[in-house]
Amino acid sequence: MKFGMIGLGKMGMNLVKNAVDHEIEVVAYDVNAEAVEEAGNYSEKITAVKSIDELLTELSEPKIIWLMLPAGKATNSTIELLSEKLSAADILIDGGNSNYKDNLEQNKLLTEKGIKFFDVGTSGGMAGARQGGNFMIGGDDENSWSVIEPIFKAISTENGYLYTGKLGSGHYLKMIHNGIEYGMMQAIAEGFEILEESPFDYDYEAVAKLWNHGSVIRSWLMELAQDQFSKDPKLDQIIGRVQSSGEGKWTIEESLDLGVPAPVIALSLMMRQRSLQEDTMTGKVVAALRNGFGGHEVEQK
Repeated sequence: MKFGMIGLGKMGMNLVKNAVDHEIEVVAYDVNAEAVEEAGNYSEKITAVKSIDELLTELSEPKIIWLMLPAGKATNSTIELLSEKLSAADILIDGGNSNYKDNLEQNKLLTEKGIKFFDVGTSGGMAGARQGGNFMIGGDDENSWSVIEPIFKAISTENGYLYTGKLGSGHYLKMIHNGIEYGMMQAIAEGFEILEESPFDYDYEAVAKLWNHGSVIRSWLMELAQDQFSKDPKLDQIIGRVQSSGEGKWTIEESLDLGVPAPVIALSLMMRQRSLQEDTMTGKVVAALRNGFGGHEVEQK
């Protein structure tokens, strides 16, 4: 099996390496020439190319193209470009953090041309992309889904992919997933903020380790907290400013449109915005956790 990957950033590169480790061939392209070179040097199963046109010539029909690009302009413009270059029955996958509403609009154009479109919410961070990811997959064409399912079966963790049907449903599910993630990280961070202000001198790495062994709140996020505290016991080396990818905001907007209360997720988004105004322990913990699972940059003091 063979597919093309456009976008060799933190997630795209790891997905490519994961795929070839499972005997899937990949044609890889990125605007960053160094990333293309790294991909080509990793395995003979990776064909590193210098342009999208070259990528397309390396694929047989139906062509399978996976985009792993930043949400918004980069993804939208590339989909528009590919809509002119792909043929009917070719398959296009958007695996970034796109707004599902953008995908719905793009699908109108792609469907007119017979191009099969899938929107894929990708979770598990860089480690998941490399060793076994978690994927939420929407797309209207079930026959085309059967064509690409072996890719997801190979690169997912056990029980780590779900075909949710209708186009848009994949990124919608990932949007809600990220909203929940906001709330969970905020609760963990606030807990450590209270510990920091308490009259007791806690070893936060030891606390996180304790809580992750048999407690009700054990989780991968708590493992990441332990790891980050092991590197910087009080997170003194970073600034607690936390950016937002957009999906938390989209989740809140959707909750308002549907009339569904989501106070925890809404407040966690507000706290991210507050973190941009003043350095706090809460902000430090959330920033450190995001760095742990997604490689998101943190501001150093």
